Amino acid sequence: MARKTPLPRWLLSVADWIYAQIVLTLLRAIRLLPTRFAVNAGGALARTLGPVFPVSRVGLDNIRRAFPEKSEAECRRILKGVWDNLGRTAVEYAFLDRIFDFDFENPDAGHFDVDGIDLFLEIANSGRPSIIVTGHTGNWELLPVCAATYGLQITVLFRPPNNAFLADKLDEVRGAVMGGLVPSRKGALVALNGVMEKGGHVGLLVDQHFSRGKPITFFGRTARANPSFAKLARNHEANVYAARSIRLPEGRFRLELMGPLELERDESGKIAIEPAMQTVANLIEGWVREYPEQWLWLHRRWRG
Repeated sequence: MARKTPLPRWLLSVADWIYAQIVLTLLRAIRLLPTRFAVNAGGALARTLGPVFPVSRVGLDNIRRAFPEKSEAECRRILKGVWDNLGRTAVEYAFLDRIFDFDFENPDAGHFDVDGIDLFLEIANSGRPSIIVTGHTGNWELLPVCAATYGLQITVLFRPPNNAFLADKLDEVRGAVMGGLVPSRKGALVALNGVMEKGGHVGLLVDQHFSRGKPITFFGRTARANPSFAKLARNHEANVYAARSIRLPEGRFRLELMGPLELERDESGKIAIEPAMQTVANLIEGWVREYPEQWLWLHRRWRG
């Protein structure tokens, strides 16, 4: 069998540029629509088309294994909800600079319920470093936007798109409404250590597979998780908080901040890394069980 000849780098760059322009043009077009209409349309489109994509087989298999007591119809209903949530989240990305309308003086006026306002203010005024962990639930992009609204600047570890042209523009959008951004590549942990040494705050998504991670139990199955948050907490004696986004009917959200979490310590008195990871994994599992259609089941969380 003849070996495939790899495409020249310049041609790949051209293809990436074209793809980035298509996506950015689409985002600009979406911003011309009424927000509620665009978000509903994104959810309906994803809910209709998503289940036919091959990646849905991964999601459905994950749901079946996590909830063996559920019927096939229930598992497929959850999968449709996953796609609906993902479609809405993607469209809401176009409106990140104006979607968060919570008013501290009039908390019932907008589309957001915020639990833990006192904690946001406590962290912001503490003068010491802290870590906020979360998972891919609801619209997870809204959490740092909420924090920034309260003057809490969080440096977020994120996975940039492989498309460099698209990554630059999306970073610009994120940076305008969030705190600092650190791409999840080599040197990321060093950068986060630097932030915390200055008394800064770090936000980490901790619910995806990490091939070099440590084993934890998630839904009764072994998975590998990134130990970075536990290492940072141990090194800096930092408090660890947990935050989540919950999508509610009628375009509403509830954002919750809780903590500081009680984490097990070893004989030296320092935070024990693996028990800390399991504590957070248990917390996120509870969130997923409560709103299973709002978690990103399409990711291959369990491998091997």
